[in-house]
Amino acid sequence: MKNLSYRKFLENRHKTKNAGFKPLWIPDYLFDFQKALVDWSIRKGSSAIFADCGLGKSVMELVWAKNIVEKTKGNVLLLTPLAVGAQMVMEAKKFDISGVTRSKDGCIKSKITITNYERLHYFNPIDFTGIVLDESSILKNFNGVTKHKINIFIRKIKYRLLATATAAPNDFVELGTSSEALGYLGYMDMLSKFFKNDQNNCALNNRGRFTELTKWRLKGHAHKSFWKWVTSWSRAVRYPSDMGFDDDGFILPKLKEIKHKLNITREPEADMLFALPARGLKEVRDERRATIKQRCEKTAQLINDRKDYGVAWCNLNDEGDLLEKLIPDSVQVSGRDKDNIKEDKLTSFTKGNERVLITKPKIGAWGLNWQHCNHITFFPAYSYEQYYQAIRRCWRFGQKRPVDVELIYTKGDNKVIKNLRRKQKQADTMFTNLVKEMNNSLDISNVTSFDKKVEIPTWAQ
Repeated sequence: MKNLSYRKFLENRHKTKNAGFKPLWIPDYLFDFQKALVDWSIRKGSSAIFADCGLGKSVMELVWAKNIVEKTKGNVLLLTPLAVGAQMVMEAKKFDISGVTRSKDGCIKSKITITNYERLHYFNPIDFTGIVLDESSILKNFNGVTKHKINIFIRKIKYRLLATATAAPNDFVELGTSSEALGYLGYMDMLSKFFKNDQNNCALNNRGRFTELTKWRLKGHAHKSFWKWVTSWSRAVRYPSDMGFDDDGFILPKLKEIKHKLNITREPEADMLFALPARGLKEVRDERRATIKQRCEKTAQLINDRKDYGVAWCNLNDEGDLLEKLIPDSVQVSGRDKDNIKEDKLTSFTKGNERVLITKPKIGAWGLNWQHCNHITFFPAYSYEQYYQAIRRCWRFGQKRPVDVELIYTKGDNKVIKNLRRKQKQADTMFTNLVKEMNNSLDISNVTSFDKKVEIPTWAQ
């Protein structure tokens, strides 16, 4: 900071203005709404595109990256979930975007380098002028150390783009992590400006997250200004019509959610005549383990009767192992598989070489295109984001058939189902507010304006 004036230091403390440039290349093959999003994000410099599944985030990311390369003559790093990297390379070839290669060892072979989040430690941020975080909400699935390294890495790069369909599916305060990654208000700065902690309790758990007892709500006077601020650095799109464009070609087929509530439960405790309803997380987990056989048998029956492509989402290793035995011509992708094995199996199903895929949402629910499949079975869990992303692998723009989602659960999952509905409503509210304020965005700085002359301390002169 030797040559940086005190005034410049204060002005740069939080970015509030556009830091990008006029696009150098917007290809004609983009839809009009995609052109508008890419144009805005390039001019912004650091931005987030919260576009629903199937709206073409991949090609928009690649066009954005190509513009950064042409402008700066530097390199761009594009981070993806596991197995999405190969798909991204295919997208680049499909749209004739040159200079795109994958790297798993930190070797830069072209101007646009694609790698998995798990391999970021092989790269150095000083080698890049731009970075793209594909399916950026997946960051919540990594442990605190990995997430911190990713955030430190991205802060050192000038041009940044986040892209996801689930920006903050569980709580509005999660938007603060995106803002901080882009160089705008930090997570805690956002909370202090727009939110109120009703319990006056800001304790963190051992993972650096607020505890369940810590409840934040928007301040009464901050509702409108909060959403305007979010749209000053992001754009949210569920349909092209959200931006004033035609929805032709982007109307989804019917989604049918079928519930299979099994009338079974875990065995009662030694001193009880019958099992009490599962209330806490431990009791829910105990019931799930006690009912694995019945739930997996029901799932296998549903999938085997269809004799078509299917995806069976599970949460436990024992569930996956039993499903693999019960479902012929199926392939399981599990946590014990090495990364290259996981990628090979996921890619094989994506290409239609496997009839049934069995895996956990935290492994395969992000970024992959499975429009060839229209049958999903799901064991409900507390994460609405995982549920939404898992469904949208198949129920996405480009799907030609109605999609069936079959939920297999027991009495102990009643609260889980209610929780998913609550979070679904909250996610819908977020998108509605973002779309409403999108064209009326407002920058809110954490520092005052600098219209008046600044008195520079002697120590800073």
